[in-house]
Amino acid sequence: MSDTGTPYEDRTAAFGGTPSMKWIKGLLAVPFVLYSQPTGVFETNGFSITQTSGEAHRRYAEIMRDIEVMIDDHITHQSDATRVPSKLKLLVPTIGTFFTRLPLEAAFKFQDRKRYISSRRFVSPSFNDVRLVLNSAQLMAVTTHGTLRLATFDGDVTLYDDGESLLPSSPVVPRILDLMRKNVKVGIVTAAGYTTADRYYARLHGLLDAIAGSPALTPPQRQNLVIMGGEANYLFEFSPASPHLLAPVPRERWLTADMASWSDASIAALLDVAEAALRDCIKNLNLPAALMRKDRAVGIIPSDPKVRIPRESLEETVLVVQKILELSVGGRDFDNKVVPFCAFNGGRDVFVDIGDKSWGVAVCQKWFGGDGDADRIKPEQTLHVGDQFLSAGSNDFKARSVSTTAWIASPAETVELLDELADFMGKKLS
Repeated sequence: MSDTGTPYEDRTAAFGGTPSMKWIKGLLAVPFVLYSQPTGVFETNGFSITQTSGEAHRRYAEIMRDIEVMIDDHITHQSDATRVPSKLKLLVPTIGTFFTRLPLEAAFKFQDRKRYISSRRFVSPSFNDVRLVLNSAQLMAVTTHGTLRLATFDGDVTLYDDGESLLPSSPVVPRILDLMRKNVKVGIVTAAGYTTADRYYARLHGLLDAIAGSPALTPPQRQNLVIMGGEANYLFEFSPASPHLLAPVPRERWLTADMASWSDASIAALLDVAEAALRDCIKNLNLPAALMRKDRAVGIIPSDPKVRIPRESLEETVLVVQKILELSVGGRDFDNKVVPFCAFNGGRDVFVDIGDKSWGVAVCQKWFGGDGDADRIKPEQTLHVGDQFLSAGSNDFKARSVSTTAWIASPAETVELLDELADFMGKKLS
């Protein structure tokens, strides 16, 4: 799953970047050209707007159904590595792994009732249209066609605006409480690498206070929340007796076997290489930035909080550091085990973290489900919600390798997505 793209031009799970998105968008462009009737703005004779929009809807739905069938075939092929590539893989070589079916036809009809895609005469189906259709299909797959056991969320831009905090008045709060009341486990997997509970409480106090004071949650349900910070480096569990309602969990209690094999020397070596690359970028790009080194991360932040580093400079820094780390021996053990890392653009800064969100989500799956096959929370039972699904300069992208995903563009979209999720879960219960 190595597609690349631009913000908001992606969706969920395996459809991870511009090639697949452009492919779907291109397929939908054909019925738009044939049936949109833009002259209807000026002429009223010879055709019915209702008829043409109905025909466009039918053709869009047919295309989504055809893609749905191809995904089913791809899932069959991916379970047998010895078979020839699927038709979908041949058409979109960068396509990745699917953990669930995607009911795209039903999802399109659902979104068309909300967005009136088929009724538009001048604006063809967009990347955002396709992204939201694919999000809806993924929600349908993990609810009405499956069982959702774990929902994980990014922080900035997903739960709250960039650099802000989750306040008690946020509409996200009651919706997360509703998930917990339904016994869905919740993990907040964030790049914020704080080592103390008070810093996370400052960012998430609206949710933590609501959990502590909610009469709708039982004591065991209150424990259905964890915070995974620094991508995959600091785990905190809900603790009503703690001053900040969070308690740090010692690493030996939650590290996976693979994570435990990363030596301190290899981690330090990788961060040394990343630090040198960041210093070069500050010099070569004349960035108004200062270096920040932590025990499990290194990055650059604006030297003046009032100054905003250009997005292009942040993206260039991410790509330079990422390539240098990929080509270097920093972080490589003698037994050829390489410490994974995530270089990402945080909007105002650039950081390199040890591990990435695939490891963070995997830790949440293990924490709540255990290691046994019977209790283990599987990728198809997990939904990760985030705003960064680029293969370059992103950090939610990596979560697609261990869970289903939904790409949102703002906290308001997260609210809409959670309402949609609750609706689908309610339909399954009924």
